[in-house]
Amino acid sequence: MDELLSLAEQLIGYDTSHEDGVHEAAGFVKGWLDSRGLETEQGSCRDLPVITASHGAEGDPGVILHGHIDVVPAESGQFEARAEGDRLYGRGTYDMKAALAAMMLALPTDEAPVEGLRVTLAIVSDEESEEAENRGSNHLVRPVAEGGMGLGGDFAITGEPTDMHVGVAAKGVLALRLTVSGRAAHGSTPWLGDNAVLRAVDMFRGVESLPFARESSALFDRPSINLGRIWGGDALNKVPDSCAIDVDIRYLPHQDPEAIRDQIAGLGPARMETIIELPPVSGGGTDSPWITALTDAAGDHHDGPSLSVGRDGASDAVSFIQAGIPAVEFGPLGAGHHGPEEWVSISSLAAYRSALQDFLKRAAERGD
Repeated sequence: MDELLSLAEQLIGYDTSHEDGVHEAAGFVKGWLDSRGLETEQGSCRDLPVITASHGAEGDPGVILHGHIDVVPAESGQFEARAEGDRLYGRGTYDMKAALAAMMLALPTDEAPVEGLRVTLAIVSDEESEEAENRGSNHLVRPVAEGGMGLGGDFAITGEPTDMHVGVAAKGVLALRLTVSGRAAHGSTPWLGDNAVLRAVDMFRGVESLPFARESSALFDRPSINLGRIWGGDALNKVPDSCAIDVDIRYLPHQDPEAIRDQIAGLGPARMETIIELPPVSGGGTDSPWITALTDAAGDHHDGPSLSVGRDGASDAVSFIQAGIPAVEFGPLGAGHHGPEEWVSISSLAAYRSALQDFLKRAAERGD
């Protein structure tokens, strides 16, 4: 446990919310993996590192353990991990450097092999980015002939936060920039103008009240809608005549992003641009032997059901699914990701590592 906690704290100590920190952390991770005698490779996607480390024979059934080292921005103090009781606090503890540390230690080696299974740890640096197409996880599975790393496998686990449940469904992403026009006037006579900032806020409230926003499904109460950024006005003493807002919509697996855009267009005149569009992870194939092995292993290390959790956030699991590799999300217990008090359960982290190791053994024994 001391080794796991120490490794997690080391990863958290790198400020990977910016490119320099990402490269520093990737150098540490690559060196750590090399020291364990693994087959390592480092690629690059948009000048950001993509790392793989493998153990096992080519041709054996393949499992991919997938994680990311990048995080969203935080106060400097959040990059100093601190333990309080069963909680380890810091940026990336829950999303998902602690899970990555557990994956690094769960990866088989010559000293602790898993016979009959090829296991690859795949690490990207841009999961939190706004890049929609050329992402590190796409680069991993893209064929070598097309400039990718050509990673294949039979099943993938991405270590996103799931509280020890196996996530078989996740919302899609539709990030839109809506630009609203108004009419300028002097700030002392705002009644002579039409304030574009206020109009943009009204439009956002309209988005929240649209029919798609009230839909639900078996795994989700509703879509998620967040006003992430706003730009409006160019002078204090002037009624703003233009305002742009970035709206982050996480839509349900059964919803159509084009239909969502159509509903928003019906709210009134605005220029609409799509910043990011990523498909959802739909819950299917939950009776596969891979998922059965994982849920059985997870169930041995935590109380309650292990299957059929729907995640509000999106992840790169979809990159594997689009490449024909079944993928789920599975991570330790915690809370507060992207917030000021992000934490992971230390005991859950140890259980998570054990569950991964048990899953690999079960999968190898089944000969899946």
